[in-house]
Amino acid sequence: MKYFATAVLALLPALTSAHCVAQRVRVNGADQGQLVGIRTPNSNNPIQNVNDGNFACNSNFHSPVSSTVINVKAGDKVGTQWGHVLGGAQIPNDPDNPIAPSHKGPTIFYLAKVDNAASATGQGLKWFKIGEDGLDGSGKWGVDRMIASGGWVDFQIPSCVAPGQYLLRTEIIALHSATKQGQAQFYIGCAQINISGSGTNAGSQTVSFPGAYSANDPGILVNIYDQVGQPTGGGRPYKIPGPAKLSC
Repeated sequence: MKYFATAVLALLPALTSAHCVAQRVRVNGADQGQLVGIRTPNSNNPIQNVNDGNFACNSNFHSPVSSTVINVKAGDKVGTQWGHVLGGAQIPNDPDNPIAPSHKGPTIFYLAKVDNAASATGQGLKWFKIGEDGLDGSGKWGVDRMIASGGWVDFQIPSCVAPGQYLLRTEIIALHSATKQGQAQFYIGCAQINISGSGTNAGSQTVSFPGAYSANDPGILVNIYDQVGQPTGGGRPYKIPGPAKLSC
């Protein structure tokens, strides 16, 4: 009986965590299917070390990893869907699906050009930002808009992006505990896409993961609360980490 109780207690963090995981891709609103063309980790736990070797695309992916490379056109709107656990809700009326509403922060998309999106790893690539959604003037965050959209985050593929295969890095940074160094939470997934079009830009301002962020960046080590404890930024502007997004 003591062993059973210990085992149950050991499971509690996994059962009660308010974390999330990226698991679907859509193109111009057309859902490509669960785990199709996206690398989804088995765990919904975040990465909290910006120097983690798996910071580009995460690790320990759900097996088998999809070999699908999703076709998109430059100018298309591409989205990824987040859920509390694989499949979405963990329990009926799950209040933490797609993520706990306390987990305020930005949503971000990056691209990295590769020879083969199905087999390329995220390490050693040159990433450029194509989309970001942070804190608006009303005190709402990108995560708030993701929740309101049923877990979906959509950004447009810039019309000037060069054709070819890419990894699409989708990211949420949860800042509810980010007043202490190392406590910001990074949720990361990578989709496999093939972009067609007549553009020529494969990233004019690129970064590497790990390496693009530091633990004390103003958008990572930050107090998002106002004087009465509301996570609205307290009237302070919020700087999203990473480079400026690509502008055509």
